[in-house]
Amino acid sequence: MSDVLRVMTWSEMDADARRALTGRGAAAIFDPGLRVAIERILEDVREHGDEAVCRALRDFDHVDITPDQLRCSTSEFEAARQQVSPDLLRAIREMIAALRRFNEQALERNCADWWFESAPGLFVGEKVTPIASAGLFCPSGKASYPSVLAQIGTPCVVAGVPRRVVITPPVPGRREVDAATLVVAHELGLTEVFRVNGPAGVAAVAFGTESIPRCVKVVGPGSPAVTAAQVLAQSYGTATMMLLGPSEAMIIADDSADPVRLAADLLNEAEHGTDSSTLLVTQSPSLLAATQLELARQIAVLPPARHGAASAALGVNGGAVLVRSLEEAAEVANAYGPEHMQLAIEDATVRQCLLDLLTNAGEILLGQNTTISAANFVIGCPASLPTSGFSAVSSGITVEAFLKRTAVARADEAAMRAMAPSVVALADHEGFPAHANAQRIRVGGWPSVGIGH
Repeated sequence: MSDVLRVMTWSEMDADARRALTGRGAAAIFDPGLRVAIERILEDVREHGDEAVCRALRDFDHVDITPDQLRCSTSEFEAARQQVSPDLLRAIREMIAALRRFNEQALERNCADWWFESAPGLFVGEKVTPIASAGLFCPSGKASYPSVLAQIGTPCVVAGVPRRVVITPPVPGRREVDAATLVVAHELGLTEVFRVNGPAGVAAVAFGTESIPRCVKVVGPGSPAVTAAQVLAQSYGTATMMLLGPSEAMIIADDSADPVRLAADLLNEAEHGTDSSTLLVTQSPSLLAATQLELARQIAVLPPARHGAASAALGVNGGAVLVRSLEEAAEVANAYGPEHMQLAIEDATVRQCLLDLLTNAGEILLGQNTTISAANFVIGCPASLPTSGFSAVSSGITVEAFLKRTAVARADEAAMRAMAPSVVALADHEGFPAHANAQRIRVGGWPSVGIGH
């Protein structure tokens, strides 16, 4: 029986090998050929609107509709509610409630207006307001993902964004949008839901079409094509989050970890797709050996498609990295910057020491009772998280993703006079006489003349 995890030793890997491991995902998103193809779709939508959106659905998703069928109807929302079981509806409501609690706390703690006296008579602060509109992309091609819409839609609603537009591919080979996704939209009060091809849908909210409103920001995880479309949309003035690409996870484990649970958690994100990646980082060869055996047992019972995805994520895309210490484990983790991270370490003191060393991760889950699957669905923390190492500079989608900050200041006359000498000195140095004059006339000085006069 062959090992499921490919095995690497960090101290024996040269710079090229480390770059190959940590640089996953981004190459596909920024592939020049993909960029050209996606740019073609964006330009088609920009020029031809609804016609181009319908054309992309026909050409890439094999769904033939007319522009008046792009938006999901009231009757479709009603039919979707009848298709969802009571247990699933209960789970959807629990998921949304947990996300709402988390984001309401984030709003209260981090996103309030603030104001303080920076110097005598000088008051500065920020006013926090929601963005005007948001395009919410929910994937559909490989499976039903109502949790994704909940993850990005709930903080959007909590932020108070006035216009929320959902774009989602229809069920493969059919016109219908996934019923559970429509139920989530209904529970959140998201009424504008459009069936689109992924990249064409991103283009539609970036430019606006006859049917689909333009949005100032578009977010949501997807394939490299969808992510590339979001990146390219920024050049036309539509903001996005960097980057929400193929799923990835890392688990740092020591000898206290249960290999049965460890194998199950490694398979959690690995089953997403053949472009996913999952890493086990450990000091323990014996734990690695036990986990290899358990992985072989658990992966064998997965459906063929999930088996293939997990094999790629744990093999060619990911694997196991042997390290010599927790400090080296943190080095690996910070270089990789995973989307999801779990610390499978029982001792709370040791776990805290490692947590203190970690800087780059979309989320960090402490202990084997805090599962990635629970975090994906009902814990309430963000699960739409930066991938491809972008956790080094970006964060998951929370209420803050849908807010903007405006600086506010007020100076009384004494504060203005106190600042005047520095303002004038800097303005004169940089060659801006009008800047200096605006200050001089307030303190009784003669206006300066322009440079060269």
